Amino acid sequence: MALNVDSGGKEELKTQFITREGTYRLMTLSEYSRPNRVGYTNIQGSTSVRVSFVTLPDPNGNGDRICFNIGRELYVFIYKGVKKAADLTKPVDKKMYKGTNPTCHDFNTTNMTSDSVSLLVGFSTGQVQLIDPIKKELSKLYNEERMIDKTKVTCIRWVPGSTNLFLVSHSSGQLYLYNEELPCGTSPPNYQPFKQGDSFAIHTCKTKSTRNPLYRWVIGNEGVSINEFAFSPCGSYLAIVSQDGFLRVFHYNTMELVGSARSYFGGFLCVCWSPDCKYIVVGGEDDLVTVWSFVEKRVVARGQGHHSWVSVVAFDSYTSTFAIGKHQEWNENTSPSENKVDTCYRLGSVGQDTQLCLWDITDDILRQKPCSKTRNTVVSGSVSPSSNSNKTSQNTCANKEKDGLEAISSFTHRLGIGFEKKDNIGHKRSLSKGTTLQLTNNSSDDPMRLIGTNSCPRFDECPIMEPLVCKKIAHERLTALVFREDCFVAACQDGYVYTWARPGKMVSDGDFVTFS
Repeated sequence: MALNVDSGGKEELKTQFITREGTYRLMTLSEYSRPNRVGYTNIQGSTSVRVSFVTLPDPNGNGDRICFNIGRELYVFIYKGVKKAADLTKPVDKKMYKGTNPTCHDFNTTNMTSDSVSLLVGFSTGQVQLIDPIKKELSKLYNEERMIDKTKVTCIRWVPGSTNLFLVSHSSGQLYLYNEELPCGTSPPNYQPFKQGDSFAIHTCKTKSTRNPLYRWVIGNEGVSINEFAFSPCGSYLAIVSQDGFLRVFHYNTMELVGSARSYFGGFLCVCWSPDCKYIVVGGEDDLVTVWSFVEKRVVARGQGHHSWVSVVAFDSYTSTFAIGKHQEWNENTSPSENKVDTCYRLGSVGQDTQLCLWDITDDILRQKPCSKTRNTVVSGSVSPSSNSNKTSQNTCANKEKDGLEAISSFTHRLGIGFEKKDNIGHKRSLSKGTTLQLTNNSSDDPMRLIGTNSCPRFDECPIMEPLVCKKIAHERLTALVFREDCFVAACQDGYVYTWARPGKMVSDGDFVTFS
């Protein structure tokens, strides 16, 4: 049953709430914002406030850094969490941009040192900047003249395990792979087909010398925004959500579509992976959180608790319990008692209703049999749960994280400067085998036909979860949620970043002495 559910409106903001593990409390002196603590006023036309973290190698344990954007400004601070009060007078770096707004950012954890870290920043006008907020010597611009893409950057991520490759998505519905060491060229790129499948096409630049972008992915119908993407924790898979209401999951190395799901209504806005790679959760304009099984390739549950669009979903790996090992396929003879560890994933979500919802996704939800009314229609390009391809993908993602990163490195190594032409040709040939190049039965042609299938079961054909906790924690819509070991961090549209201490981790606001 749902507990502690608050409705929207002008009620008082919550500063603490209780869960099965104890009481979470808002740390008022650990609030981050502009140095003058003045909230952002042009909220309606502004871009969402996003938050990125990195922990630099520091022998004293003071390596945490936080980055967030507010309007046309970008800030990097030393993050003191629940230990000490935030010092807004001493930003590590501060930038103010003219004519464009930062929309997203990502730290590179592969090549960071105690006094250097690479930070990517995407902008509302399509450009991408690479900076080092500590040394301040590094500053590169990509798509500077907007010849690659003129639309807003919606998401940006370093490729796992890579020091120089990163992915950028745009509201044009296109995804680009860049090498930070390569130029973008002085003329618009000329593309040639590389790979094609159900609702996606991949192109490379047709040039004599290697330039950015290395690859262009067109996802769904061109012009339909890619809202977010996320690499799996093992680094082998890429989940993409779009405004057309589709979740598409690719094997990043082979560029094969391995599964998909459809929203109940409207677009999907956010996506995240469970820590063990077994589940993907998406949120969007249907006000729901949707749980999709990577193993079974089907929607296994929906969460109903928000009263408006869900803007961020995130797993809390610190309070989740699950077995580490190979994926287990569902079958009618499997019982929860066969698990050595009772599975319980803690999920968090925030939305435009200013609410924080916490969910416990347990075995009794995940192991419910698919409703007999659900048609077992397989969308072209997706994989049947019983196929050999599916079993291969399960085993691949169940390997150690370093194995997944090695697979990524073997692929991306060929995309660096000076890779041999014969390797590229061979790689292209190997990716083309067994791929259907005709867009037959395109899933985006008639999305309504997916209603009642494993990709989008009807509302009465799927388990409905209620939130463990649902609390109003801000006056403006919430745009960021990050779980950390001793706290979780949430941000809202008016530019405030809040720290909530976990049970037993609270610090006194008076003297900031830890009693945990």
